[in-house]
Amino acid sequence: MLVISSREFENNQAQYFSRIDEGERVVVQWEKDKAYSLVPVTEGDLYFTPEMLAKIDRAIAQYEEGKYTVLRDKEELSQYFDSL
Repeated sequence: MLVISSREFENNQAQYFSRIDEGERVVVQWEKDKAYSLVPVTEGDLYFTPEMLAKIDRAIAQYEEGKYTVLRDKEELSQYFDSL
């Protein structure tokens, strides 16, 4: 594990990103009591994965087909959840 200052990271970002890509763990020290671990983001880390986009598309299609439920107040919401 490599611990560096925020200034060092700022001045040499490309070098540290390359090291992270090679599997090295890099921690950036910020002020006296804060530190941040840098890790690569993978496709699985992203919220809008292809699977999530497909779910959104299906939900839009259901709405356009009129396949949805309108709940106007807490009581209707409670009744809906009780029916599941």
